[in-house]
Amino acid sequence: MPASEPQSLKTYADADEVAARLRKNNPRLAPDKARWLAPHWSRRADDERLHILGDPAHKRPNPVLYRVEEILETWKLIIAPTLWVEAADSQPEAWWGGRYSRAEFHERLQVVPRAERHVLGDCGHMLHHDQPQALAARLAAFLGVD
Repeated sequence: MPASEPQSLKTYADADEVAARLRKNNPRLAPDKARWLAPHWSRRADDERLHILGDPAHKRPNPVLYRVEEILETWKLIIAPTLWVEAADSQPEAWWGGRYSRAEFHERLQVVPRAERHVLGDCGHMLHHDQPQALAARLAAFLGVD
């Protein structure tokens, strides 16, 4: 698609279709959770179809040239404690289009001075759907909340 054409996301007839779409991307998502999420993840528009509440521009490549050296120098300046939680079963190479590997990303992340890293098991890319309690516990511990 040429850069001048606007991106769009598929629309759906009803919440069941949205729930099915959620489960297609994340087969671990229980049907009842997908049904609960569907109306929160979409809205009915004037065309009577459900539209995903996401920005279709995320389908486009970054309009700014990604220079690893510049990014790493910026990351080195992060002074806030930083929490990085990732899913054990995520496929980042697919999300990143094979541009770099998980191992390369982990190397890059090492330059963040106060990064605390954790891996959650038994979950994929949508770790907040797959392991909400485990993620909440990690966040609470990081934030010092009981």
